[in-house]
Amino acid sequence: MMAVEGPYLAAVVARLPEPTLGLAAYGVAIALAVLVEAPVIMLLSASTALVEDAVSYRRLRTFAHGLNAFSTLMLLAVLVPSVHRGLMLGVLGLPEDLANLTYGALWCFLPWPAAIGYRRFWQGVLIRSGRTRLVAGGTIVRLVSMSVAALALALATDLPGAAVGASALSFGVVMEAAVARWMARDAIGALLVPAGGRAGDAADAADPADPADPVTVSADPHDIAEIGRVGVSTADPESGAGTEGGELRFGEIGRFYVPLMLTSLIGIAIQPMLTFFMGRAASPVESLAVFPVVHSLGFIFRSVGLSFQDAVIALLGRKDEGYEAIRRFALGLGATLSGILALLAFTPLSHLWFVHVSGLTPELASFAIPAARVLTPVPFLGVLLSLQRGTLIRHRTTGPIIIGTAAEISAVAIVFVAVGWGLGWVGATAAFTGFLVGRLMANIYLTPKVRAARRTAVGAGTDGKSGTPRESTDSRHRGSSE
Repeated sequence: MMAVEGPYLAAVVARLPEPTLGLAAYGVAIALAVLVEAPVIMLLSASTALVEDAVSYRRLRTFAHGLNAFSTLMLLAVLVPSVHRGLMLGVLGLPEDLANLTYGALWCFLPWPAAIGYRRFWQGVLIRSGRTRLVAGGTIVRLVSMSVAALALALATDLPGAAVGASALSFGVVMEAAVARWMARDAIGALLVPAGGRAGDAADAADPADPADPVTVSADPHDIAEIGRVGVSTADPESGAGTEGGELRFGEIGRFYVPLMLTSLIGIAIQPMLTFFMGRAASPVESLAVFPVVHSLGFIFRSVGLSFQDAVIALLGRKDEGYEAIRRFALGLGATLSGILALLAFTPLSHLWFVHVSGLTPELASFAIPAARVLTPVPFLGVLLSLQRGTLIRHRTTGPIIIGTAAEISAVAIVFVAVGWGLGWVGATAAFTGFLVGRLMANIYLTPKVRAARRTAVGAGTDGKSGTPRESTDSRHRGSSE
């Protein structure tokens, strides 16, 4: 559902004054906003995989708050006027009027990175506790809030189209983050309950007058608020009481998360990199205008694959018991998604979508349709990549993921330079050709790594405590993490 927002907002921007400039500025701004959110984007996978008890919840929550602050500071640095002008005019080579529109849109994105990180952390807690329907409910809140904000700003203000789109996106994400926190309250309460159960149970089992038998209560003010609401008692985070198999320490979180964060950063850098390349290729303004429209259409289909990664982490099992069923589902899902996109891109439906739904002029649609056709295999490859990454994350083997992503972005750059600058292809078509080849390279690289991780998992003891070494960024045995 979240993928609907891109085409919807692009359609709104396309119907406002100066649509070509508005779409181009919106595309550049969202590319940079997505880049600065890279450090927090994997918090969903991290909280799904790591939040097991009160201690790991608190530690990862603190870690998440730090990442959110860091991402916001990154965006503020880009908004320093001298930095922004150097980036837009010097590095990206944008025209002056386009750079000015992008600057205003980026200010509207200021709440975006922290809200994304906050939301994804709580969504991971929900998924870990089996409350996946609530995640979908939060997405509905986001779409409704975004739609209301977009229509209100478009009809009641004179804001440029890029600022309307950016403001609506930010408002929707902030609303979803607040709702996700509220919906996660029961899951958080369950995490904060130690082995003794609720506070009432602990009181029955303990004599408050006996200092040797105290009822432990967290001193964390965030937890105190939860205790007051759900009536639970928590163990001392420094003692490790109430944990399952030992504490999750910040060093372990860092070793697990840094490869994922770098993977996200490298992967997300593809979009700003392509923006830079398209600005110096054939038909630069037209390519920058249609890129967010085509990218949003592709994301409708690719987003299913992105969500699939967290389903793999949750359902795979300690010894890959669910792998074959998940693999069959992935192949069918990927083929279906690419088939639907091909039907849209290679039939008269393409003109209907880009002209009448997305609001492009026939001239801009002539740039968008060939790019969309190149993109058709990518949803299938994306589902396969989510299966591969989810399997590796489930086994805490995150190192190969960053190498696969580096191979992907390298292939994107090489292909664009070859066909965009070397052969003179239109920038948008060259960009999505590079995107296709890069995704294929990542799939090829990760295939043997997944096989190796699965052999290790299947060869381990059934309870995960056999001591079999794993290729992993986590130094603990599997048993201590399960």
